[in-house]
Amino acid sequence: MASPTFERLAPPRLPWRPLLLALGLLLWCALCAAAGAATPGAATPVAGTGGETARGGPDEAVLMVLNRQVMAFRAPYMGLSPGIRAARSRLAIEAALSEAGVLPVTIQGHSDGQLVMIDGKLAFFVTPGDVDPVLAQPPELLAEQAAQQLRKVIAETRESRNLDAMLRAGAISLAATVAFAVLMWLLLRLRQWATRKLLVGAERRASQIKVAGARLIDRQHLLPLLKTTMDALGWVAMFLLCYAWLSFVLTRFPYTRPWGELLHEYLIDIGRSLGSGIGSALPGLGVCLVIFFIANLFIRFLGGLFSRVSQSSAPPQWLSPETVDTTRRLVAIAIWLFAVVMAYPYLPGSKSEAFKGVSVLLGLMVSLGASSLVGQGAAGLILTYTRTLRPGDFVNIGGHEGTVIEVGFFTTRIHTGLGEELTLPNSIITGQVSKNYSRNVKGPGYIIDTTVTIGYDTPWRQVEAMLCEAARRTKGIVEAPAPRVFQTALSDFYPEYRLVAQAIPSSPRPRAEVLSQLHANIQDVFNEYGVQIMSPHYMTDPPDAKTVRPEAWYAAPARRDEA
Repeated sequence: MASPTFERLAPPRLPWRPLLLALGLLLWCALCAAAGAATPGAATPVAGTGGETARGGPDEAVLMVLNRQVMAFRAPYMGLSPGIRAARSRLAIEAALSEAGVLPVTIQGHSDGQLVMIDGKLAFFVTPGDVDPVLAQPPELLAEQAAQQLRKVIAETRESRNLDAMLRAGAISLAATVAFAVLMWLLLRLRQWATRKLLVGAERRASQIKVAGARLIDRQHLLPLLKTTMDALGWVAMFLLCYAWLSFVLTRFPYTRPWGELLHEYLIDIGRSLGSGIGSALPGLGVCLVIFFIANLFIRFLGGLFSRVSQSSAPPQWLSPETVDTTRRLVAIAIWLFAVVMAYPYLPGSKSEAFKGVSVLLGLMVSLGASSLVGQGAAGLILTYTRTLRPGDFVNIGGHEGTVIEVGFFTTRIHTGLGEELTLPNSIITGQVSKNYSRNVKGPGYIIDTTVTIGYDTPWRQVEAMLCEAARRTKGIVEAPAPRVFQTALSDFYPEYRLVAQAIPSSPRPRAEVLSQLHANIQDVFNEYGVQIMSPHYMTDPPDAKTVRPEAWYAAPARRDEA
Protein backbone atom coordinates (compact mmCIF):
# COMPACT_ATOMS: atom_id res chain seq x y z
CA MET A 1 0.00 0.00 0.00
CA ALA A 2 1.39 3.36 -1.02
CA SER A 3 2.19 5.73 1.78
CA PRO A 4 -0.03 8.78 2.12
CA THR A 5 1.15 12.03 0.64
CA PHE A 6 1.49 13.71 4.01
CA GLU A 7 4.10 11.15 5.10
CA ARG A 8 6.45 12.43 2.42
CA LEU A 9 6.79 15.84 3.99
CA ALA A 10 10.06 17.64 3.31
CA PRO A 11 12.47 18.05 6.24
CA PRO A 12 11.89 21.30 8.09
CA ARG A 13 14.01 24.29 7.29
CA LEU A 14 13.86 27.84 8.48
CA PRO A 15 11.86 30.10 6.16
CA TRP A 16 14.44 32.89 6.18
CA ARG A 17 12.74 35.19 3.72
CA PRO A 18 9.33 35.14 5.46
CA LEU A 19 11.07 35.51 8.83
CA LEU A 20 13.08 38.51 7.66
CA LEU A 21 9.93 40.01 6.20
CA ALA A 22 8.07 39.43 9.48
CA LEU A 23 10.92 40.93 11.51
CA GLY A 24 11.07 43.96 9.25
CA LEU A 25 7.32 44.38 9.55
CA LEU A 26 7.50 44.13 13.33
CA LEU A 27 10.33 46.67 13.49
CA TRP A 28 8.43 49.04 11.24
CA CYS A 29 5.33 48.67 13.42
CA ALA A 30 7.41 49.38 16.50
CA LEU A 31 8.88 52.53 14.95
CA CYS A 32 5.46 53.75 13.82
CA ALA A 33 3.93 52.98 17.20
CA ALA A 34 6.74 54.73 19.06
CA ALA A 35 6.50 57.70 16.74
CA GLY A 36 2.76 58.02 17.29
CA ALA A 37 2.51 56.92 20.91
CA ALA A 38 2.89 60.38 22.35
CA THR A 39 -0.34 61.92 21.18
CA PRO A 40 -3.02 61.21 18.63
CA GLY A 41 -2.37 64.52 16.93
CA ALA A 42 -0.24 65.22 13.90
CA ALA A 43 3.53 65.75 14.09
CA THR A 44 4.63 69.38 13.95
CA PRO A 45 8.31 70.32 13.76
CA VAL A 46 9.47 73.03 16.16
CA ALA A 47 12.32 75.34 15.38
CA GLY A 48 15.40 75.19 17.53
CA THR A 49 15.02 71.55 18.59
CA GLY A 50 18.12 70.25 16.91
CA GLY A 51 16.23 67.96 14.54
CA GLU A 52 13.88 66.62 17.22
CA THR A 53 10.16 66.75 16.52
CA ALA A 54 7.57 67.84 19.03
CA ARG A 55 4.33 66.04 18.21
CA GLY A 56 0.86 67.01 19.20
CA GLY A 57 -2.24 68.82 18.12
CA PRO A 58 -2.46 72.50 17.19
CA ASP A 59 -2.17 73.48 20.88
CA GLU A 60 0.01 70.62 22.08
CA ALA A 61 3.70 69.74 21.87
CA VAL A 62 5.39 66.62 23.23
CA LEU A 63 8.89 66.65 24.71
CA MET A 64 10.79 63.53 23.51
CA VAL A 65 14.30 62.63 24.74
CA LEU A 66 16.00 59.37 23.68
CA ASN A 67 12.71 58.21 22.09
CA ARG A 68 10.99 58.52 25.47
CA GLN A 69 8.07 60.86 26.08
CA VAL A 70 8.81 63.07 29.04
CA MET A 71 6.13 65.75 29.03
CA ALA A 72 3.24 67.03 26.91
CA PHE A 73 2.78 70.81 26.89
CA ARG A 74 -0.80 71.84 26.18
CA ALA A 75 -0.96 75.52 27.14
CA PRO A 76 1.19 78.61 26.51
CA TYR A 77 3.05 80.16 29.41
CA MET A 78 4.42 83.67 29.67
CA GLY A 79 3.76 84.25 25.97
CA LEU A 80 5.57 81.08 24.89
CA SER A 81 3.66 78.57 22.79
CA PRO A 82 3.69 74.84 23.72
CA GLY A 83 6.11 74.16 20.85
CA ILE A 84 8.64 76.74 22.03
CA ARG A 85 8.32 75.48 25.61
CA ALA A 86 9.08 71.96 24.44
CA ALA A 87 12.09 73.11 22.40
CA ARG A 88 13.59 75.11 25.28
CA SER A 89 12.98 72.25 27.72
CA ARG A 90 14.83 69.86 25.41
CA LEU A 91 17.82 72.19 25.17
CA ALA A 92 17.91 72.51 28.96
CA ILE A 93 17.76 68.71 29.44
CA GLU A 94 20.45 68.06 26.82
CA ALA A 95 22.68 70.62 28.52
CA ALA A 96 22.17 68.91 31.87
CA LEU A 97 22.83 65.43 30.37
CA SER A 98 26.14 66.62 28.91
CA GLU A 99 27.45 67.23 32.41
CA ALA A 100 28.80 64.55 34.70
CA GLY A 101 27.50 63.91 38.18
CA VAL A 102 24.53 62.38 39.92
CA LEU A 103 21.97 64.72 38.28
CA PRO A 104 19.12 64.34 40.78
CA VAL A 105 15.59 65.24 39.59
CA THR A 106 13.49 67.27 42.01
CA ILE A 107 10.12 69.03 41.98
CA GLN A 108 9.58 72.46 43.46
CA GLY A 109 6.21 74.11 43.98
CA HIS A 110 5.36 77.48 42.48
CA SER A 111 2.38 79.79 42.54
CA ASP A 112 1.77 79.15 38.82
CA GLY A 113 2.52 75.43 38.80
CA GLN A 114 5.36 72.99 39.40
CA LEU A 115 9.09 73.37 38.63
CA VAL A 116 10.92 70.22 37.49
CA MET A 117 14.64 70.63 38.29
CA ILE A 118 17.77 68.67 37.24
CA ASP A 119 20.62 69.12 39.70
CA GLY A 120 19.03 72.36 40.91
CA LYS A 121 18.58 73.74 37.36
CA LEU A 122 15.18 74.28 35.73
CA ALA A 123 14.32 71.66 33.14
CA PHE A 124 10.70 72.66 32.41
CA PHE A 125 7.65 74.16 34.06
CA VAL A 126 4.32 72.35 34.54
CA THR A 127 1.23 74.58 34.54
CA PRO A 128 -2.42 73.71 35.28
CA GLY A 129 -3.14 74.22 31.56
CA ASP A 130 -0.87 71.25 30.73
CA VAL A 131 -3.23 68.82 32.47
CA ASP A 132 -5.05 66.41 30.14
CA PRO A 133 -8.72 67.49 30.19
CA VAL A 134 -9.81 63.86 29.87
CA LEU A 135 -7.78 62.61 32.86
CA ALA A 136 -8.20 65.84 34.85
CA GLN A 137 -5.23 64.96 37.10
CA PRO A 138 -3.71 67.58 39.43
CA PRO A 139 -0.55 69.40 38.26
CA GLU A 140 1.45 67.86 41.11
CA LEU A 141 0.75 64.34 39.85
CA LEU A 142 1.56 65.33 36.27
CA ALA A 143 4.87 66.85 37.41
CA GLU A 144 5.74 63.67 39.35
CA GLN A 145 5.07 61.50 36.30
CA ALA A 146 7.24 63.76 34.14
CA ALA A 147 10.00 63.59 36.76
CA GLN A 148 9.86 59.77 36.72
CA GLN A 149 10.28 59.77 32.94
CA LEU A 150 13.14 62.23 33.22
CA ARG A 151 14.91 59.98 35.75
CA LYS A 152 14.63 57.09 33.25
CA VAL A 153 16.15 59.29 30.55
CA ILE A 154 19.10 60.19 32.81
CA ALA A 155 19.65 56.52 33.74
CA GLU A 156 19.49 55.38 30.11
CA THR A 157 21.89 58.15 29.09
CA ARG A 158 24.44 56.91 31.62
CA GLU A 159 23.87 53.34 30.44
CA SER A 160 24.45 54.30 26.80
CA ARG A 161 27.78 55.87 27.77
CA ASN A 162 28.86 52.72 29.68
CA LEU A 163 30.85 50.40 27.40
CA ASP A 164 30.48 47.40 29.69
CA ALA A 165 26.71 47.82 29.81
CA MET A 166 26.45 48.06 26.02
CA LEU A 167 28.69 45.01 25.51
CA ARG A 168 26.58 43.10 28.03
CA ALA A 169 23.41 44.13 26.20
CA GLY A 170 24.93 43.03 22.88
CA ALA A 171 25.94 39.65 24.33
CA ILE A 172 22.48 39.11 25.79
CA SER A 173 20.88 40.07 22.46
CA LEU A 174 23.16 37.66 20.60
CA ALA A 175 22.30 34.84 23.00
CA ALA A 176 18.61 35.68 22.65
CA THR A 177 18.94 35.59 18.86
CA VAL A 178 20.60 32.14 18.97
CA ALA A 179 17.88 30.89 21.30
CA PHE A 180 15.29 32.41 18.97
CA ALA A 181 16.74 30.52 15.99
CA VAL A 182 16.82 27.24 17.95
CA LEU A 183 13.23 27.72 19.15
CA MET A 184 12.12 28.53 15.61
CA TRP A 185 13.72 25.32 14.32
CA LEU A 186 12.11 23.30 17.13
CA LEU A 187 8.77 24.95 16.39
CA LEU A 188 9.01 23.91 12.75
CA ARG A 189 9.84 20.32 13.76
CA LEU A 190 6.99 20.31 16.24
CA ARG A 191 4.58 21.60 13.62
CA GLN A 192 5.66 18.91 11.17
CA TRP A 193 5.34 16.16 13.79
CA ALA A 194 1.94 17.39 14.99
CA THR A 195 0.71 17.72 11.39
CA ARG A 196 1.78 14.15 10.55
CA LYS A 197 0.14 12.74 13.70
CA LEU A 198 -3.06 14.69 13.10
CA LEU A 199 -3.33 13.67 9.45
CA VAL A 200 -2.69 9.99 10.21
CA GLY A 201 -5.31 9.98 12.97
CA ALA A 202 -7.77 11.95 10.85
CA GLU A 203 -7.40 9.58 7.90
CA ARG A 204 -7.89 6.55 10.16
CA ARG A 205 -10.99 8.05 11.77
CA ALA A 206 -12.38 9.32 8.46
CA SER A 207 -12.20 5.82 6.96
CA GLN A 208 -14.22 4.49 9.90
CA ILE A 209 -17.05 7.04 9.66
CA LYS A 210 -19.45 5.58 7.10
CA VAL A 211 -23.11 6.03 6.28
CA ALA A 212 -24.82 3.27 4.28
CA GLY A 213 -21.42 1.81 3.47
CA ALA A 214 -20.03 5.08 2.06
CA ARG A 215 -17.46 7.37 3.64
CA LEU A 216 -19.02 10.43 5.19
CA ILE A 217 -15.80 12.50 5.01
CA ASP A 218 -13.68 12.57 1.87
CA ARG A 219 -9.96 12.24 2.51
CA GLN A 220 -9.09 14.48 -0.43
CA HIS A 221 -10.94 17.39 1.18
CA LEU A 222 -10.26 16.73 4.86
CA LEU A 223 -6.47 16.30 4.81
CA PRO A 224 -5.64 19.52 2.89
CA LEU A 225 -7.94 21.45 5.22
CA LEU A 226 -6.23 20.06 8.33
CA LYS A 227 -2.78 20.72 6.88
CA THR A 228 -3.71 24.32 6.05
CA THR A 229 -5.04 24.78 9.59
CA MET A 230 -1.85 23.45 11.16
CA ASP A 231 0.24 25.69 8.88
CA ALA A 232 -1.79 28.71 9.96
CA LEU A 233 -1.35 27.84 13.64
CA GLY A 234 2.37 27.39 13.05
CA TRP A 235 2.66 30.82 11.44
CA VAL A 236 0.79 32.39 14.35
CA ALA A 237 3.18 30.74 16.81
CA MET A 238 6.21 31.90 14.77
CA PHE A 239 4.85 35.44 14.64
CA LEU A 240 4.39 35.51 18.40
CA LEU A 241 7.91 34.14 18.87
CA CYS A 242 9.31 36.84 16.57
CA TYR A 243 7.31 39.44 18.45
CA ALA A 244 8.69 38.30 21.81
CA TRP A 245 12.28 38.16 20.48
CA LEU A 246 12.09 41.62 18.94
CA SER A 247 10.57 43.11 22.09
CA PHE A 248 13.27 41.51 24.25
CA VAL A 249 16.16 42.68 22.03
CA LEU A 250 14.85 46.24 21.73
CA THR A 251 14.58 46.58 25.52
CA ARG A 252 18.28 45.69 25.93
CA PHE A 253 19.49 49.03 24.50
CA PRO A 254 18.67 52.45 25.95
CA TYR A 255 17.75 54.16 22.68
CA THR A 256 15.36 51.39 21.51
CA ARG A 257 14.06 50.47 24.96
CA PRO A 258 10.88 52.60 24.64
CA TRP A 259 10.03 50.73 21.46
CA GLY A 260 10.49 47.35 23.12
CA GLU A 261 8.43 48.43 26.12
CA LEU A 262 5.74 49.66 23.75
CA LEU A 263 5.62 46.29 21.94
CA HIS A 264 5.51 44.44 25.27
CA GLU A 265 2.76 46.65 26.67
CA TYR A 266 0.78 46.42 23.43
CA LEU A 267 0.76 42.61 23.57
CA ILE A 268 -0.19 42.69 27.26
CA ASP A 269 -2.94 45.20 26.54
CA ILE A 270 -4.35 42.95 23.82
CA GLY A 271 -4.35 39.96 26.16
CA ARG A 272 -5.86 42.03 28.94
CA SER A 273 -8.59 43.40 26.66
CA LEU A 274 -9.39 39.92 25.37
CA GLY A 275 -9.53 38.54 28.90
CA SER A 276 -11.62 41.47 30.05
CA GLY A 277 -13.99 41.05 27.11
CA ILE A 278 -14.37 37.33 27.77
CA GLY A 279 -14.83 37.93 31.49
CA SER A 280 -17.45 40.64 30.92
CA ALA A 281 -19.29 38.43 28.42
CA LEU A 282 -19.46 35.37 30.68
CA PRO A 283 -22.30 36.64 32.94
CA GLY A 284 -24.43 37.55 29.92
CA LEU A 285 -23.70 34.21 28.26
CA GLY A 286 -24.63 32.47 31.50
CA VAL A 287 -27.99 34.26 31.55
CA CYS A 288 -28.56 33.32 27.89
CA LEU A 289 -27.80 29.67 28.62
CA VAL A 290 -30.22 29.67 31.54
CA ILE A 291 -32.96 31.21 29.36
CA PHE A 292 -32.40 28.69 26.56
CA PHE A 293 -32.25 25.81 29.05
CA ILE A 294 -35.59 26.82 30.58
CA ALA A 295 -37.10 27.22 27.10
CA ASN A 296 -35.89 23.73 26.14
CA LEU A 297 -37.38 22.20 29.29
CA PHE A 298 -40.69 23.97 28.68
CA ILE A 299 -40.79 22.75 25.07
CA ARG A 300 -40.15 19.16 26.15
CA PHE A 301 -42.88 19.37 28.78
CA LEU A 302 -45.42 20.75 26.30
CA GLY A 303 -44.38 18.16 23.70
CA GLY A 304 -45.14 15.33 26.10
CA LEU A 305 -48.40 17.02 27.09
CA PHE A 306 -49.50 17.32 23.46
CA SER A 307 -48.69 13.66 22.82
CA ARG A 308 -50.66 12.47 25.85
CA VAL A 309 -53.67 14.65 25.05
CA SER A 310 -53.80 13.51 21.41
CA GLN A 311 -53.54 9.82 22.44
CA SER A 312 -56.24 10.05 25.11
CA SER A 313 -59.63 8.44 24.64
CA ALA A 314 -61.39 11.81 24.57
CA PRO A 315 -59.04 14.39 23.01
CA PRO A 316 -60.24 18.00 22.85
CA GLN A 317 -61.85 19.25 19.68
CA TRP A 318 -59.12 21.82 19.04
CA LEU A 319 -56.37 19.19 19.07
CA SER A 320 -56.68 16.26 16.71
CA PRO A 321 -53.98 13.72 15.78
CA GLU A 322 -53.54 15.52 12.44
CA THR A 323 -52.75 18.87 14.10
CA VAL A 324 -50.59 17.68 17.01
CA ASP A 325 -47.26 17.92 15.18
CA THR A 326 -48.05 21.31 13.64
CA THR A 327 -49.26 22.73 16.96
CA ARG A 328 -46.18 21.41 18.74
CA ARG A 329 -43.90 23.04 16.16
CA LEU A 330 -45.75 26.36 16.33
CA VAL A 331 -45.57 26.41 20.12
CA ALA A 332 -41.85 25.52 20.00
CA ILE A 333 -41.18 28.32 17.51
CA ALA A 334 -43.08 30.81 19.67
CA ILE A 335 -41.16 29.75 22.79
CA TRP A 336 -37.80 29.97 21.04
CA LEU A 337 -38.63 33.40 19.63
CA PHE A 338 -39.61 34.58 23.10
CA ALA A 339 -36.38 33.12 24.51
CA VAL A 340 -34.28 34.88 21.84
CA VAL A 341 -36.01 38.18 22.59
CA MET A 342 -35.39 37.72 26.31
CA ALA A 343 -31.74 36.73 25.78
CA TYR A 344 -30.96 39.41 23.19
CA PRO A 345 -29.91 42.16 25.69
CA TYR A 346 -27.49 39.73 27.34
CA LEU A 347 -25.69 38.68 24.14
CA PRO A 348 -22.12 40.04 23.86
CA GLY A 349 -22.05 43.09 21.63
CA SER A 350 -25.82 43.38 21.39
CA LYS A 351 -25.66 47.08 22.26
CA SER A 352 -22.99 47.88 19.67
CA GLU A 353 -23.85 49.77 16.50
CA ALA A 354 -22.49 46.93 14.33
CA PHE A 355 -24.81 44.41 16.00
CA LYS A 356 -27.76 46.76 15.57
CA GLY A 357 -26.88 47.31 11.91
CA VAL A 358 -26.72 43.57 11.25
CA SER A 359 -30.07 43.10 13.01
CA VAL A 360 -31.69 45.80 10.87
CA LEU A 361 -30.19 44.28 7.70
CA LEU A 362 -31.45 40.79 8.56
CA GLY A 363 -34.90 42.16 9.38
CA LEU A 364 -35.02 44.00 6.06
CA MET A 365 -33.93 40.90 4.14
CA VAL A 366 -36.53 38.75 5.87
CA SER A 367 -39.31 41.30 5.34
CA LEU A 368 -38.52 41.68 1.62
CA GLY A 369 -37.85 38.06 0.80
CA ALA A 370 -40.30 36.20 3.03
CA SER A 371 -43.60 37.56 1.70
CA SER A 372 -44.26 34.47 -0.43
CA LEU A 373 -43.09 32.18 2.38
CA VAL A 374 -45.51 33.83 4.80
CA GLY A 375 -48.35 33.30 2.32
CA GLN A 376 -47.41 29.65 1.85
CA GLY A 377 -47.13 29.13 5.60
CA ALA A 378 -50.52 30.74 6.25
CA ALA A 379 -52.09 28.52 3.59
CA GLY A 380 -50.47 25.47 5.22
CA LEU A 381 -51.92 26.45 8.61
CA ILE A 382 -55.35 26.88 7.03
CA LEU A 383 -55.20 23.42 5.46
CA THR A 384 -54.00 21.86 8.69
CA TYR A 385 -56.42 23.39 11.15
CA THR A 386 -59.48 23.30 8.87
CA ARG A 387 -58.64 19.64 8.22
CA THR A 388 -59.28 20.07 4.52
CA LEU A 389 -56.71 17.44 3.68
CA ARG A 390 -55.33 14.57 5.70
CA PRO A 391 -52.66 12.01 4.87
CA GLY A 392 -54.30 9.05 3.19
CA ASP A 393 -57.13 11.03 1.58
CA PHE A 394 -57.71 10.47 -2.11
CA VAL A 395 -58.24 13.88 -3.68
CA ASN A 396 -58.50 15.71 -6.96
CA ILE A 397 -56.89 19.16 -6.92
CA GLY A 398 -56.79 21.19 -10.10
CA GLY A 399 -57.02 18.06 -12.23
CA HIS A 400 -54.29 16.29 -10.24
CA GLU A 401 -55.65 13.13 -8.68
CA GLY A 402 -53.90 11.03 -6.07
CA THR A 403 -53.42 10.06 -2.44
CA VAL A 404 -52.24 12.70 0.03
CA ILE A 405 -48.87 11.68 1.49
CA GLU A 406 -47.94 14.76 3.50
CA VAL A 407 -49.52 18.10 4.33
CA GLY A 408 -46.50 20.30 5.00
CA PHE A 409 -46.09 23.86 6.17
CA PHE A 410 -45.45 25.16 2.65
CA THR A 411 -46.36 22.34 0.24
CA THR A 412 -48.55 19.24 0.02
CA ARG A 413 -47.33 16.04 -1.58
CA ILE A 414 -49.64 13.54 -3.33
CA HIS A 415 -48.95 10.23 -5.08
CA THR A 416 -50.83 9.50 -8.27
CA GLY A 417 -51.91 6.08 -9.47
CA LEU A 418 -49.28 6.24 -12.22
CA GLY A 419 -46.30 6.25 -9.88
CA GLU A 420 -45.85 10.03 -9.85
CA GLU A 421 -45.29 12.26 -6.85
CA LEU A 422 -46.72 15.76 -7.13
CA THR A 423 -45.72 18.68 -4.92
CA LEU A 424 -48.40 21.36 -4.81
CA PRO A 425 -47.91 24.77 -3.12
CA ASN A 426 -50.45 25.26 -0.35
CA SER A 427 -51.46 28.68 -1.67
CA ILE A 428 -52.60 27.02 -4.93
CA ILE A 429 -54.59 24.39 -3.04
CA THR A 430 -56.47 26.99 -0.97
CA GLY A 431 -57.29 28.92 -4.15
CA GLN A 432 -58.84 25.97 -6.01
CA VAL A 433 -61.72 23.57 -5.55
CA SER A 434 -60.52 20.29 -4.06
CA LYS A 435 -62.40 17.04 -4.44
CA ASN A 436 -61.95 14.63 -1.54
CA TYR A 437 -63.01 11.07 -2.30
CA SER A 438 -62.17 9.72 1.17
CA ARG A 439 -63.90 12.09 3.55
CA ASN A 440 -67.55 10.94 3.36
CA VAL A 441 -67.05 7.18 3.06
CA LYS A 442 -68.24 4.69 5.66
CA GLY A 443 -65.17 3.06 7.14
CA PRO A 444 -61.79 2.88 5.41
CA GLY A 445 -61.36 3.43 1.70
CA TYR A 446 -62.43 5.99 -0.83
CA ILE A 447 -65.07 6.78 -3.43
CA ILE A 448 -64.55 5.51 -6.94
CA ASP A 449 -66.74 6.64 -9.83
CA THR A 450 -66.97 6.47 -13.60
CA THR A 451 -69.31 7.83 -16.26
CA VAL A 452 -70.73 6.19 -19.41
CA THR A 453 -73.15 7.53 -22.05
CA ILE A 454 -75.67 5.16 -23.73
CA GLY A 455 -78.35 5.98 -26.29
CA TYR A 456 -81.99 6.56 -25.38
CA ASP A 457 -83.04 3.35 -27.11
CA THR A 458 -81.37 1.27 -24.35
CA PRO A 459 -83.51 0.77 -21.17
CA TRP A 460 -82.07 2.80 -18.36
CA ARG A 461 -82.94 0.08 -15.85
CA GLN A 462 -80.85 -2.36 -17.84
CA VAL A 463 -77.92 0.08 -17.98
CA GLU A 464 -78.03 0.67 -14.23
CA ALA A 465 -78.25 -3.06 -13.51
CA MET A 466 -75.26 -3.77 -15.79
CA LEU A 467 -73.17 -1.07 -14.15
CA CYS A 468 -73.97 -2.44 -10.68
CA GLU A 469 -73.16 -5.96 -11.89
CA ALA A 470 -69.77 -4.77 -13.18
CA ALA A 471 -69.07 -3.10 -9.81
CA ARG A 472 -69.94 -6.33 -7.94
CA ARG A 473 -67.48 -8.27 -10.09
CA THR A 474 -64.63 -5.83 -9.36
CA LYS A 475 -62.29 -6.82 -6.54
CA GLY A 476 -61.78 -4.05 -3.98
CA ILE A 477 -65.28 -2.55 -4.29
CA VAL A 478 -67.27 -3.27 -1.17
CA GLU A 479 -70.85 -4.57 -1.13
CA ALA A 480 -71.99 -2.28 1.69
CA PRO A 481 -72.68 0.43 0.95
CA ALA A 482 -73.95 -0.94 -2.37
CA PRO A 483 -72.84 0.71 -5.61
CA ARG A 484 -75.29 3.27 -6.98
CA VAL A 485 -75.95 4.72 -10.41
CA PHE A 486 -77.03 8.31 -11.01
CA GLN A 487 -78.34 9.78 -14.24
CA THR A 488 -76.42 13.02 -14.12
CA ALA A 489 -77.65 14.52 -17.43
CA LEU A 490 -80.14 14.05 -20.27
CA SER A 491 -78.20 15.25 -23.25
CA ASP A 492 -79.45 15.74 -26.78
CA PHE A 493 -78.50 12.27 -27.97
CA TYR A 494 -77.95 10.19 -24.82
CA PRO A 495 -78.30 10.18 -21.02
CA GLU A 496 -75.19 10.17 -18.78
CA TYR A 497 -74.89 7.40 -16.19
CA ARG A 498 -72.47 7.85 -13.28
CA LEU A 499 -71.53 4.79 -11.22
CA VAL A 500 -70.46 5.60 -7.64
CA ALA A 501 -69.00 2.91 -5.35
CA GLN A 502 -66.70 2.60 -2.35
CA ALA A 503 -63.36 0.82 -2.51
CA ILE A 504 -61.27 -0.36 0.41
CA PRO A 505 -57.61 0.19 -0.66
CA SER A 506 -56.17 3.53 0.31
CA SER A 507 -52.91 3.53 -1.66
CA PRO A 508 -52.84 5.21 -5.08
CA ARG A 509 -51.76 2.22 -7.14
CA PRO A 510 -54.66 -0.06 -6.08
CA ARG A 511 -57.20 2.70 -6.89
CA ALA A 512 -55.84 2.96 -10.42
CA GLU A 513 -55.97 -0.83 -10.69
CA VAL A 514 -59.50 -0.97 -9.26
CA LEU A 515 -60.69 1.68 -11.72
CA SER A 516 -59.03 -0.15 -14.62
CA GLN A 517 -60.62 -3.44 -13.60
CA LEU A 518 -64.02 -1.73 -13.21
CA HIS A 519 -63.83 -0.38 -16.75
CA ALA A 520 -62.90 -3.85 -18.03
CA ASN A 521 -65.84 -5.44 -16.20
CA ILE A 522 -68.25 -2.81 -17.58
CA GLN A 523 -67.20 -3.73 -21.11
CA ASP A 524 -67.57 -7.45 -20.41
CA VAL A 525 -71.04 -7.07 -18.86
CA PHE A 526 -72.30 -4.85 -21.68
CA ASN A 527 -70.96 -7.31 -24.25
CA GLU A 528 -72.65 -10.23 -22.48
CA TYR A 529 -76.07 -8.54 -22.73
CA GLY A 530 -75.53 -7.23 -26.24
CA VAL A 531 -75.55 -3.57 -25.35
CA GLN A 532 -73.28 -1.32 -27.35
CA ILE A 533 -71.29 1.29 -25.43
CA MET A 534 -71.76 4.04 -27.95
CA SER A 535 -72.93 7.61 -27.78
CA PRO A 536 -75.01 8.32 -30.92
CA HIS A 537 -74.94 11.66 -32.76
CA TYR A 538 -77.43 12.61 -35.45
CA MET A 539 -77.23 15.09 -38.29
CA THR A 540 -80.95 14.61 -39.15
CA ASP A 541 -83.96 13.06 -37.45
CA PRO A 542 -83.87 9.22 -37.50
CA PRO A 543 -86.76 7.45 -39.31
CA ASP A 544 -87.78 5.63 -36.12
CA ALA A 545 -88.19 7.19 -32.69
CA LYS A 546 -85.52 6.16 -30.20
CA THR A 547 -87.79 4.85 -27.46
CA VAL A 548 -87.97 1.70 -25.35
CA ARG A 549 -91.08 -0.42 -25.45
CA PRO A 550 -92.65 -1.18 -22.02
CA GLU A 551 -92.08 -4.92 -22.37
CA ALA A 552 -88.32 -4.22 -22.69
CA TRP A 553 -88.04 -1.95 -19.68
CA TYR A 554 -86.69 -4.73 -17.46
CA ALA A 555 -84.35 -6.36 -19.90
CA ALA A 556 -81.72 -8.53 -18.24
CA PRO A 557 -79.99 -8.15 -15.96
CA ALA A 558 -82.61 -5.67 -14.61
CA ARG A 559 -85.27 -7.11 -12.28
CA ARG A 560 -88.76 -5.87 -11.77
CA ASP A 561 -88.58 -6.24 -7.98
CA GLU A 562 -85.47 -3.95 -7.89
CA ALA A 563 -87.10 -1.17 -9.82
